[in-house]
Amino acid sequence: MSAVVSERGRDAAPGAAAGLDARVVVRRGGFALEAVVQVPGGSVVALMGPSGAGKSTLLGVLAGLTGFDEGHVRLGGRTLDESPARRTPPASRGVVLLGQDPRLFPHLSARDNVAFGLRVHGATKAAAADGAVDWLRRVGLEDLGGRRPAQLSGGQQQRVALARALATAPAAILLDEPLTSLDTETAGDVRALLHQQLAATGTTAVVATHDAVDAVALASRLVVLEDGRVTQSGPVREVLASPATRFAAAVAGLNRVVGTVDAADWRAGNLVLPLPAGAQHPSLAAVFRPSDVRVVDGAPSGAAEWTAHIVRLEQTPAGVRVRTADPDVAVDVTADRAAGLAPGDPITLRVDPADVRFVVEA
Repeated sequence: MSAVVSERGRDAAPGAAAGLDARVVVRRGGFALEAVVQVPGGSVVALMGPSGAGKSTLLGVLAGLTGFDEGHVRLGGRTLDESPARRTPPASRGVVLLGQDPRLFPHLSARDNVAFGLRVHGATKAAAADGAVDWLRRVGLEDLGGRRPAQLSGGQQQRVALARALATAPAAILLDEPLTSLDTETAGDVRALLHQQLAATGTTAVVATHDAVDAVALASRLVVLEDGRVTQSGPVREVLASPATRFAAAVAGLNRVVGTVDAADWRAGNLVLPLPAGAQHPSLAAVFRPSDVRVVDGAPSGAAEWTAHIVRLEQTPAGVRVRTADPDVAVDVTADRAAGLAPGDPITLRVDPADVRFVVEA
């Protein structure tokens, strides 16, 4: 994680967590970012989107590192930026940006890296040393304070970077894919630490991530950013339960298939499902879990059975995910059930209509 900026906002009320309010418009060649992000004081918002959606650009604007064309950035009672003539320098914003790279000083010990941040913010040498020891204890590295970064694992370096950032009591912290470079077990440990320390300090935070586990474990709200636009936002559980786009559905581990209404049926390719009473919008999306789809031997013989063609096979922790077309549906099966299946093969599938929810296509 790379500690980039920070000085707590002087205008915020003592002990009060500063809320973040931003409207950002950035135009760069053929790419345009237009996003509104609001984070109540002391809460955590997850920012998710495919690569190139604009997540890092948005965080760069919030941190004061990237210019913008229109909008504003407000933190607590302070207007940091106003479209775009009024700009607050990064070091005076009260914001810390942490990325995948810890960017620790290689010649300093873990303890001195944390103390450095405190010294920059005016702490005496003795106070900075005491604060560094306390924060290394909070992140579980009290016995490793004398080691230099090269003597620490990747996860331990991330912990030092987090300690250095939070030790300065920032008004807001921005995390840009902070766990991507870590193995699964280490990422889980650091994620738990982030949750603990963000809650303990009441720090307002935005976490950009590709991983739904980060959103579920760290955030209360989720913002989905696609092609520079916010396509959905709301409480994490609600967004993941009713994804508004194919990307959001993939993040939630769900199928989301857009179809049309024909009399009493919903249709998408070869898949036909009965509509529940009252569901008569002309464009509906069917949402269901890959594990709710069954592979059936033989040709379709009843309602909610259809023939699809296999596009590819993907390994999952529990077996194999079969990706199909006509329509695009993911099916989770055990490894033995997938034996003999190959891309291009036809396959008969079935889903229980009771396992399907319909949502209006935006």
